[in-house]
Amino acid sequence: MESKIIPSLWFEAEAAEAMEFYQSVFPGSKIIRSTPILVVGSLAGVRFLALNGRPKAIKPNPAISFMVTFERREEIDAAWARLLDGGKVYMELGAYDWSDYYGWVADKYGFTWQLYLGKLEDVKHQRVVPTLMFCGPQQGNCESAVGFYERLFPDFIAQGILRYPEGEFKGQVVHAQFAIAEFVMAAMDSGVPQDFTFNESVSLSLMCADQAEIDRYWDGFTRTGAELPCGWCRDPYGVHWQVVPRNIDELMTQAPNAKQAFSAMLKMRKIVIKDLENA
Repeated sequence: MESKIIPSLWFEAEAAEAMEFYQSVFPGSKIIRSTPILVVGSLAGVRFLALNGRPKAIKPNPAISFMVTFERREEIDAAWARLLDGGKVYMELGAYDWSDYYGWVADKYGFTWQLYLGKLEDVKHQRVVPTLMFCGPQQGNCESAVGFYERLFPDFIAQGILRYPEGEFKGQVVHAQFAIAEFVMAAMDSGVPQDFTFNESVSLSLMCADQAEIDRYWDGFTRTGAELPCGWCRDPYGVHWQVVPRNIDELMTQAPNAKQAFSAMLKMRKIVIKDLENA
């Protein structure tokens, strides 16, 4: 069953190339569908979307990374070597308090991955977990944001929280894990000052069953957030969401009126399903 939340990576023009690359990095990955605008894939069993058309001024950063759990060191070594080719190290591969073997790396496209030696049962056997890092202007807002998501999503389940015990950010969140509609996510406050925050390079697509769901979540995100074009919005903490109907892929690429529906969507902010179908 398709997840209610699907991470979306925005590229300038390399979506197909990048998804082929990720398929070679993470075992159990595949490309499901590819068009010039959108590539749908599954990375280690987790659905991803890759979009083309990102402006050059918007650069990926570590504010949203992907924690990938492995149960064998040699699997981490293989993935690390592939990701590091043309990439950049944020935290060297080695032993840390939270894992005997861990590293944080940006790939050659700028998207970041935390490779972690652990137990898949701790992440409900979801190998890839999107991780939100509240930093820069959002530093210290992790707990408030997680509370916001808990109030907004009726299927939210908290799965634990740890805090910094001392230092500059004492009391802020080292790590929080939660699930929305059984999709596991994590969040944290940065442990060091940063000069970046969330942007559109990584967004979360929220697949809605009907117009009522679109209306509910759009209103929740934008009441103190911001409306953006084409079903995109920014929540009060700066995280970007795409609030779309569950069959958006079919409407945009496979329906008989797909071209007209796409043109209609470009003129919208909140998605109105009936207007797409009638385009």
